[in-house]
Amino acid sequence: MRAISPNSRVLRGVTAAVAVASLAVSLAACGGDSDAATRTRTDAAGTVTVGALSNGAAEETTLKVSEVKSISAELPRSIAEKGTLVVGIGALPAGSPPLNFVGEDQKTLTGSEPDLGRLVAAVLGLKPVVKNSTWENLFVGIDSGKVDVAFSNVTDTEERKRKYEFASYRQDNLAFEVLKKSSWNFAGDYRNLAGRTIAVGAGTNQEKILLEWKTKLAEEGKKLTVKYYQDNNATALALRSGKIDASFGPNPAVAYHVTQNAKSPAPTRNAGQFSGAGATIQGLIAATAKKDSGLAEPVADAIDHLIENGQYAKWLAAWNLSNEAVKTSEVNPPGLPLDNS
Repeated sequence: MRAISPNSRVLRGVTAAVAVASLAVSLAACGGDSDAATRTRTDAAGTVTVGALSNGAAEETTLKVSEVKSISAELPRSIAEKGTLVVGIGALPAGSPPLNFVGEDQKTLTGSEPDLGRLVAAVLGLKPVVKNSTWENLFVGIDSGKVDVAFSNVTDTEERKRKYEFASYRQDNLAFEVLKKSSWNFAGDYRNLAGRTIAVGAGTNQEKILLEWKTKLAEEGKKLTVKYYQDNNATALALRSGKIDASFGPNPAVAYHVTQNAKSPAPTRNAGQFSGAGATIQGLIAATAKKDSGLAEPVADAIDHLIENGQYAKWLAAWNLSNEAVKTSEVNPPGLPLDNS
């Protein structure tokens, strides 16, 4: 049995999770708010295919994954007896590639998050049932028991620990996107932003962090110019035309843009990451279940099994998210504190 972190005070807001979940994309799902409005994949016994129908956002990879009896034995009796794991995804009305979106067939829900949910279900010996909903109804589903566990880019926060338990599986990072030909790198130091022009979304967590750096640089007699654009297309145009040096946003969104731009006349790259929780704590994305459900520990052990046996690394690599890897899944790790606002 793993140790559960005692650092679970009271929780608060959202970082890059909300920014990513709110990205508008053209692949919109249709249908109701509470149940899956899209198809989900069915895999052959002992395998899980990740990155399918991704429209170039991922490299389709079939992984061998079988039930681990010692881990499935940890499941709450109610889950083990029904034989299914209801995986919640909050991708309606529009998905957030590469995390969750309607695939190239315009019917099937794909993305890194539902893929991991299916991998975990396989280790637990359960049939995955993926339910797609709005972000708000994702938590309603957990509260009501209609969803067992959410894999939907949920940030671990101290506030959320009042109602939920967590098993971490990715770092919650922000990133800088630059033209591939650019030699500039963030390198984790805000002072490298001096003299640069950076685009950021208004009202986002990354804007808050960037403006804090702008203030620090001004106090040091240095200038950082912050630009705002109407949408992602306008930002991309500004980057291609040299009006900005970089854009600053959620790391998964940058990963997606890089894959989509790879064969364009102006390919881009990731120029460095920063924790979505700020300088004092590494933000974490976590599988989310109802508090005291008994699911966080077996889910964390399933993720650790995937890490130890290489499927986890292949899952991240398929979606160009290897730079958000964790070494181990933690149950209720320290989350964003109340004063991180």
